[in-house]
Amino acid sequence: MFNRFFDTLKAKGIDVTLSEWLTLQEALDKGLCESSLTKFYYVARMILVKSETDFDKYDLAFEECFKGIRSDDEITARMLRWLDKPEMNELLHETDKQYLNQTEVGHIDKDDVEKKFKQRMKDQDSEHNGGSYWIGTMGKTSFGNTGGNIGGIRVGGSTGYQSAFQVVGARRFRDFRDDRMLDNRQFQLAFRKLRQFSSKLDIPKTELDIDATVDKTCNNGGCLQIVMDKPRKNTVKLLLLMDSGGTMIPYCKLLNELFQAVHKSNHYKDVKAYYFHNCIYSHVYKTPECDNGDWIETEWLFRNLDKDYKVLIVGDAAMAPEELFAKDGNYRGPNGGYSGYEWLVRLKGKYKKIAWLNPKMAVGKAPWREAETAIKELFPMHPLTVEGLHAAMAVLMGKN
Repeated sequence: MFNRFFDTLKAKGIDVTLSEWLTLQEALDKGLCESSLTKFYYVARMILVKSETDFDKYDLAFEECFKGIRSDDEITARMLRWLDKPEMNELLHETDKQYLNQTEVGHIDKDDVEKKFKQRMKDQDSEHNGGSYWIGTMGKTSFGNTGGNIGGIRVGGSTGYQSAFQVVGARRFRDFRDDRMLDNRQFQLAFRKLRQFSSKLDIPKTELDIDATVDKTCNNGGCLQIVMDKPRKNTVKLLLLMDSGGTMIPYCKLLNELFQAVHKSNHYKDVKAYYFHNCIYSHVYKTPECDNGDWIETEWLFRNLDKDYKVLIVGDAAMAPEELFAKDGNYRGPNGGYSGYEWLVRLKGKYKKIAWLNPKMAVGKAPWREAETAIKELFPMHPLTVEGLHAAMAVLMGKN
């Protein structure tokens, strides 16, 4: 069992060393887990996992190895797939609680609900949405998610009315992963790291340096030693270019969240955002609809946005080869005498710091086709994940 746990952790991408594994064995020999699976979970995680970004992977590995001895109120992976319907949250708010059962939470017989829940877990063999009996979504039972019942057990999903007395099947550390596709919250957290790239003003040290203060205090035997630093000034100018329409339609919500997060961020001196369809040609669009006429000339960008702008391109790089290489490959508008590839080369010649984020890479879609491969060789390309965004920012802010 434990050898399988080691192999599963490695398979999930957690870098467990032999020394760490022997340390865990020593902890078991000394009785630190006290024959408790719960305590073993925490002791093993403390020893084997080096970063909170791996907590979700650890939970998945732990469930896979020890699911045979889990408590019977834990949800199965198959049922979580049935209940994983984020679009139901929008429907829930639209109904304005019209289906809510007016039973007071305090009057719920929790033992009875838990008993019925365990029985449904044994009996249910298919997905259910709506209804008043099975575990599902948008229903009136006491278990499931995004339903119209106050109280009960929320299974997976996200909180609706915050009235559930128990939550099962929630992957608490999913948002900590650095390999998952980003949402608005993840964008906001990632952009905070851009503070380190701002220029420090040549003025007195008036800003608290938290990291240095913690280090100095620890090195000083716990006695507080405050460290001040020079404040930073936002000097980064960003040009954000986003592919819209066609094969990017599945990612339109993600692009909107990226757009909102960039404009809410206070780490830039200036932000310019434009759209393109498949490839950048002689015009870029002002809106994601990419309507003819609602655009500006790419040459205007070259003339008015100086070379100090950092360029972040977001797109799946998926297009027919002629759209990239032919001088008349832009079927939605003018090419301006250059092929799409030549426009990209000109963009690279103007702006020295360019990175490409690809949402398709985040979901592991491959192999690369001809156009995608050519673009990948032209620009540093990273998946649209937390880790990918950090790598892209390192490219944009690098000295080379």
